[in-house]
Amino acid sequence: MNLKFALSLSAGMLALGLSTAQAQEPLKIGVVSVLTGPAAALGQQVRDGFQLAVDQNGGKLGGVPVQITIIDDELKPDVAVSKVRSFVEGGKVDFVVGPVFSNILGAIAKPVLDSGAILISPNAGPSTMAGKACHQNFFVTSYQNDQVHEVLGKYAQDQSYKKAYIIAPNYQAGKDSLAGFKRYFKGEVIDEVYVPLTSLDFSAELAKIASAKPDVVFAFLPGGLGVNFVKQWSQAGLTGKVPFLSAFTVDESTLPAQQDAAVGMFGGMTWAPNMDNPQTKKFVTAYEAAYKIVPGSYAQQAFDAAQLIDSAVKAAGGTGDKDKLRAALKKADFTSLRGNFKFNTNGYPIQDFYLVKVAKRPDGKFQTEIAQKVFSDYADPHAKDCALK
Repeated sequence: MNLKFALSLSAGMLALGLSTAQAQEPLKIGVVSVLTGPAAALGQQVRDGFQLAVDQNGGKLGGVPVQITIIDDELKPDVAVSKVRSFVEGGKVDFVVGPVFSNILGAIAKPVLDSGAILISPNAGPSTMAGKACHQNFFVTSYQNDQVHEVLGKYAQDQSYKKAYIIAPNYQAGKDSLAGFKRYFKGEVIDEVYVPLTSLDFSAELAKIASAKPDVVFAFLPGGLGVNFVKQWSQAGLTGKVPFLSAFTVDESTLPAQQDAAVGMFGGMTWAPNMDNPQTKKFVTAYEAAYKIVPGSYAQQAFDAAQLIDSAVKAAGGTGDKDKLRAALKKADFTSLRGNFKFNTNGYPIQDFYLVKVAKRPDGKFQTEIAQKVFSDYADPHAKDCALK
């Protein structure tokens, strides 16, 4: 009897040990971001913002150790697909977080979602995935692409501007951006220009602006495009002559290079480093201490993505029950750095939007600051076409 009891006890302890080991099997997360080329500053903020949240949680999310694989998409859809497919097919993947650009998201979404992994976008929010193509395993911690640009369209309309020159890169987010601006701006668009994502010289466009004399210019030129456009805008003598509105053109990823040339320019966003809440103050202090730069929306949204995962894994008791995990993700039971945040039926947020203005801080660093609220609890216009509940 003693031998049987000992064997039974031993087997029970072994089973308990296996169960504990399985429970502590790390979350496998791939972070897809652009880390080379002119747009690398954006991707680095995504990577670093996510990592900061994990570090603050002691290397765990939801109480479970995290195994992060960083994937540089190189801003090349074919490269991104190849790397991501290799990652998700190589073993059990819980989450893929990323990317920055919508053309990369459009390329990687199918292999990620087909694998059964949860895809969380900390930046790209294309209209194409917000409506009929919405997916139960796809969540966005930024915005739907149109919305930030709608902030500037509404502001331009409220300022009674009559003629606008608008410019964006020739890809999905660029098309969404100008569509968003035009949704609220009812004046005349005297020129709608699409430039390659690799553009560096805007002399031709600036000459057209000077000649056309619009009441306002709206630009969506992220990363290196924005750096060059704003510098060349200043060199062309347009500063102060034409009101300049933009999205992702003057922000914390571009300001270290643009500096004084961008001061006073307006943008649109859901958050700014000077937002007056305790979680933002703590985040900005920690980020600047860790990475020596002012965090922008890319870092903030990636930090929130990690917090979202943390809250959902904790509430679901792990990732084994996908239905429980999805339900926990939908609840978004975490304190967003931006304050108000909840998910719509399509997995995109409902949140507030602000006009922000570039300022130079007393310490010589540059940041965007809240100028005024433009939309409250704003839902994107494509959610009505999503069949999810």
